[in-house]
Amino acid sequence: MGARLSGSDGGDGGMQEAHEINVTPFIDVMLVLLIIFMVAAPLATVDVPVDLPSSNAAPQPHPDEPLYLSLQADLSLTLGDRPVEQDTLAAALEQETGGDREQRIFLRADRSVDYGHLMETMNALSAAGYLKVALVGLEGGVAP
Repeated sequence: MGARLSGSDGGDGGMQEAHEINVTPFIDVMLVLLIIFMVAAPLATVDVPVDLPSSNAAPQPHPDEPLYLSLQADLSLTLGDRPVEQDTLAAALEQETGGDREQRIFLRADRSVDYGHLMETMNALSAAGYLKVALVGLEGGVAP
C-alpha cells in the first residue's frame, strides 16, 4: 500500500492511498521462470540410448494345417469347414486337436460382429482350455 504525502495545501488534511501496483518485479520473475522451463524441458524428455542384445532364438514354425474358428455375421461358428454350435465347441475342439490344448486356434470374425460376441467366443475357447488364440485379419487392414 502506498501513500502520498501532500505538502501544506490542506486539502483533506491526511494521506491518500495510491492505487498503483509496480508490476516490474512480477514480469522479471516470470521471465526467469520461463527461461528455466525452456532450458529444463528438453532435458526431461531426452531418450536414453540403449544397445539391445540380439536374439538367436529360432522363429516359431508355422503349422502345416492351421485350425481356423470362424465367427460369421449371423453369429454362427465354423471350425475348419464344418459348422459347430457354441455349446458343443469344446467337444469339437477336443476332437479336432486330439486333446492338444497347446495348439494355436486362429480366430476369424466377420467385420459386422460386435465386440461382445467376439469376447463370448474367446471366453468359450478359454473355458475349453485353449489359451493360445490368434486373431486373424487382413494384411494392411483394408478389405478388398
